[in-house]
Amino acid sequence: MESIYSVNDLELCAETYGDPADPAVLLIHGATASMLWWDSRLCTDIAARGRFVIRYDQRDTGRSTSFPVGAPGYAMSDLAADAVGLLDALGIERADVVAQSMSGGTALILGVDHPDRVASLTLVSTSTGDEGLPPPSPDMPHLGTPDFDAPTAVEEYVVRAIEAEAAGHFDESAARALVVQDMARTRNYEAAMTNHYAMTFDAPRNGSFADLTMPVLVMHGDADPLLPLPHGEAVRDAVPGARLVVLEGMGHGLSAPYWKAFVDEVVAR
Repeated sequence: MESIYSVNDLELCAETYGDPADPAVLLIHGATASMLWWDSRLCTDIAARGRFVIRYDQRDTGRSTSFPVGAPGYAMSDLAADAVGLLDALGIERADVVAQSMSGGTALILGVDHPDRVASLTLVSTSTGDEGLPPPSPDMPHLGTPDFDAPTAVEEYVVRAIEAEAAGHFDESAARALVVQDMARTRNYEAAMTNHYAMTFDAPRNGSFADLTMPVLVMHGDADPLLPLPHGEAVRDAVPGARLVVLEGMGHGLSAPYWKAFVDEVVAR
């Protein structure tokens, strides 16, 4: 069941799975994505393997606090502070942190600036952001900007974006059901779709990838059209001792055919 927690003078909506006595796994999805993008069946699968799973709506997504469109007034370090605050609210000392795409930056800040709260990091479909890494595939369509006053247009835009990133593993009905549910429960969907890109992308105060001391796993699809595989390889190379698992045929999103491999790796941390 979803619950609202008071964290850093705002409201964060979170949902947990499993026994709170088990080791915690904190799932942080990417830009614009609410906790629903971590499928509930996937969360249940992780919990069934002896983990206490937390998924949550970051600022400007889902049922969590929304900020003015285009002017969020926060930084990526604030998103990391929210994650720490949520662990505090749940009475959790340390968690295995799993971060997707843009939230690899949030996880980096957590790991460098709050290492006592992070048992391990799993970075999925993310990047170092270094210059010289390959751009998105030229085959990805340019979708433009939807008319946020037309919900059906917004729905279609997000469904098509999911399709573009899926590298062939696309379930139209599941994608549309996700988007419809997400739009219905989000406080301000225009803010959700724009504000993560308008925030300040700051760096850790105390170092960089090379300063991570906890176990780090990098998972990346070799068919990722948004952040091609060299981005994942760059993360692996930047972190001493990091391990890279290449998921053959996977695109940018963690699609259902890869859930078992993902769960196996997460519970092995």
